Order: sequence, then structure tokens, then C-alpha cells
Amino acid sequence: MIEIGMHKICKNFGYKQVIQNVSFEILTGDRVGIVGKNGSGKSTLFKMIVKDEYPDTGTITIRKDATIGYLEQIPAILNEDITTRSILMTSFTEIQKTEERLRTLELKMMQDSTNEALLDRYARIQNQYISQGGYEVEEKLSKVVKGFKLENIIDKQFSILSGGQKTVVNLARLILTEPDILLLDEPTNHLDIVMLEWLENYLNKYQGTVVIISHDRYFLDKVTNKTILLESGECRLFHGNYSYSLKEQEKLLLQEFEQYKTQQKKIEAMKASIKRYRDWGNQADNEKFFKKAKELEKRLKKIEVLDKPQLEKKKIPVHFIGERSSHEVLKAKNLGISYDHLLLFSNASFTLYYQEKIVLLGNNGSGKTSFIKALLGHLTSYTGELEVAETTKIGYIPQEIRFKDNSDSILQAFRREVPCLEGEARRILAKYDFYKDQVFKRVGNLSGGEKVLLKLAILMQNEINFLILDEPTNHIDIETREILEQALLEYEGTLLFVSHDRYFIDKLAKRYLVIKDGKISSFYTEY
Repeated sequence: MIEIGMHKICKNFGYKQVIQNVSFEILTGDRVGIVGKNGSGKSTLFKMIVKDEYPDTGTITIRKDATIGYLEQIPAILNEDITTRSILMTSFTEIQKTEERLRTLELKMMQDSTNEALLDRYARIQNQYISQGGYEVEEKLSKVVKGFKLENIIDKQFSILSGGQKTVVNLARLILTEPDILLLDEPTNHLDIVMLEWLENYLNKYQGTVVIISHDRYFLDKVTNKTILLESGECRLFHGNYSYSLKEQEKLLLQEFEQYKTQQKKIEAMKASIKRYRDWGNQADNEKFFKKAKELEKRLKKIEVLDKPQLEKKKIPVHFIGERSSHEVLKAKNLGISYDHLLLFSNASFTLYYQEKIVLLGNNGSGKTSFIKALLGHLTSYTGELEVAETTKIGYIPQEIRFKDNSDSILQAFRREVPCLEGEARRILAKYDFYKDQVFKRVGNLSGGEKVLLKLAILMQNEINFLILDEPTNHIDIETREILEQALLEYEGTLLFVSHDRYFIDKLAKRYLVIKDGKISSFYTEY
């Protein structure tokens, strides 16, 4: 059965044709991943499905009586004066109403236990309560609270939670409603690896239809069985997960390249024929040859010339300009860090070496950020020793990237950190995908991926030989992630990064520092 149907959808925001002639069908039980660059129209599709936006042309059909649950990328603010538990319980509003009716009838039955009409009515409402899943509310709530690790905030006011915690509560509330169609826009943001795996298992067993916008390739591979690629306003549907769609895209790209080469040969042959006919016409002074040449020229003008497919992916240079560090980059001995009298970890001893690529893993709140703060010298209240080699020059990219002045252009922000002539600055920025008038874009308006690339461009001019990244793939699209991965693979210095992106980890990390149960373990293995 068709749950969602889109037919020849077009959407224009005035300055840009976001969606052009998009058509696809999502069937009952499908697990669909929607992928594409930031700004390609993914979230706009979701907003049109829930009627927050409307297409300029085309039709959207939703199965009659289908219930839709929608997790926005930036969730709507709920009533912040109530507790997390109260917010989660809003998922059971109808059940609670039925339960209230049962309690009211029970009070009446205590006063008149022989009233058969009351007993019959109670039995009917109790059957309704059972069919609604009334006796399973606590079990469902407990499972979701445990899965999303909400035990410590279940009775806290929503208003005092962090942005990440609020997003997780919104996701948990939506899942508890169990709609027929679940629309999830970037559901993996703010989830640690254990929570990600719990969500994957949950969605794989989910009875309804699930549509996911995500840049988490591992998550998409585990959960989806169809992939919709949005590109240049149009869409392609692949009957498989993200990795399958990549293979199919590669095949299509090669086919397009062969078509391009065939057309180019045809064009060159026609041009050669035109030249020959003109030469023959001149030699024989024969108008017939000139007519033949003109006919071919008309045919040539009517040909819709194919664009040359880009087979090679973009590359950005991540090479530090300066001296290498000593072999031992960082030494920790009996290191211990506490936060608000809570011990995060203790007695940690390890050494990081030059040119290693290390991922720092741990659940949310385990101490990853505190360790990085200590490493950067922003946290001094730790026990034990933490020694960075004198020859080490650290470059750090935080989760929330900020520049000194948001009104600066990319060019101004770069030259503020790297004093140089405008021509030299533009030459360097072009290597990081900032071309022509793009360099005048204000840094306050940059996407997450653009901020990461600009920060990298600045750091790489400052002789950085120890690069530290905190969740570098948050809020950046898959294409930018792949560009970043390739650049970091070629980085010649030492790399330490925090990430929950398992695909990114598998690609880069050769060593793992894992914070768990108050200890830091170090090992070399695949995730």
C-alpha cells in the first residue's frame, strides 16, 4: 500500500528552485533514507508531507487515516515549565483519558456494586483501555527511558536541560506515540554510540513506515532498505541502503561518462565532416558541398550537449607547513578528572605518538570534553600528569565553531588569522572550496561544513602538527564528510578526534582511547 506519494513536485523559494519535478512512492513498512547536500531540499520535502509547506506544482498523497510523527532538525519548543516525564507522558494522552474514565467508574461502582449497566460500561471501557495498550504504558516508557539514558533527567524540568538533551527527549516522545509514518530529520544528532545502536534496533523492529534524513552513513546502512538521492533539485530512487546506492551511483556515473564520450566523438566527427564538405566545396566550386555542410551545422546546433561527469572527487589540502613534533606527542600518567565532585576517570596512563590517528570514545558525560580541555590547558584541576611535547603545535576545532566577528567575510576572517595579501588568501581559500564571490560570504551565515573547512584552511597555515577535532562531522553533509575524511587520511601530523560517526571512525582511526567505567583504555582494533 502507498503511504506517501509525490508526483511532479516543484518548489521555488524565489532565489532558488529547490525541488524540481520530484516523483516517488513510499510503501507500507518501507525504511527510506533521504540523502543529499545541505540545501538540496530534504527538510522541505518533510515539511510538505506534514503541510507546513506546500508545493508550487505537483501533488502529494498520504494514505487515508495514517498518523504521522515528525522530528524536526530543530525541534519546536515544548512547554519548558514541565518535567521530562510529563513531556513523555503526553504520548499517552488518549490512554490517560480512558484511564480517568475507568477511575471515575470505579468510584461509582464502589457505591453501587450491583449496577449491571455500570459493570457493562466498565467492561467496554476496560477493553478499549487494553486495545490502546494501557497496561503496557509503564513498560514502553521504561524501555525508551533506558534506551535514551533519560533516567537522570526524567524528573528534571525541561527548561534546565541542554540543547542536546531536549532533542533526545523530543525524539523519545515521538517514538512513544508509535505513528504509522515516522519522519526523522537528523535523529542521530546528540546521540552517543550506545544510544545510536539502541535506536537502530528499535527502528528495525518498528511496525510502521520510517523515513529518515541523515548524514550518518553507518546508521542509514543498518536501518534503511531504500534510498532517495536529492541532487540539483531532482531525485533518484535506489532499492537498497546507502552503500548499495553508492555502488549504483557509480555505475550510473560510468554510464553517463560513456554516453558523454560517445557524444563527443559524434560531435567531433560531425565537425570533421563539415570541414571536409567546405574544403571540397572550395576545391570543386560546388554549392552542393556547402549545403551539406550547412545541414550538418544545423543538426550540430540542435544537439543537447551533455555535461562532462565529474569522476574524481574534490580534494582539499591538509598539510601542515612547519616542523614535525617529537615522536612522543602526549604523555598521561595517573591522570584523573572530576566534575562537580563526580569522578569521570582516574589513574589513566598512556602515550600518543607522532602521526597516529586516534579516536576518543565514550558515552555522553563520560569525560571526553573535560579531557580535551585539560589537554588544551583550559582545565587545570586534574590529578596526575599530562605532558605535551614542546615541539607540538596544537590546532583545535570545537563542536561549535565561532569566529571573532560574525559580520566578517570568509576572506576577512581568514586574513585576520593568517596575515597575507588578498591574492594569496584567495588562492589558498580556493583549495578549500571557496571560489570567486563565495569569499565575500559572511562567516555568521556559513553552514557547519563550510565552517569546518574554513577553520581547517586557517589552521593549516599555522604550522599545526597536532590536530584535535571535537565532533567534526556534526551538521555537515555526506559529500563534505567524504572530502574531510580523505583530507585527514593524508594529514601528516598527529590526529585526535571525538566522534559518534562510526563510518568516519572506521575510515580514520587506527587507535582507540575509550572512557568507560571511570577508566581510559587504549587499544588498536576495528570499531
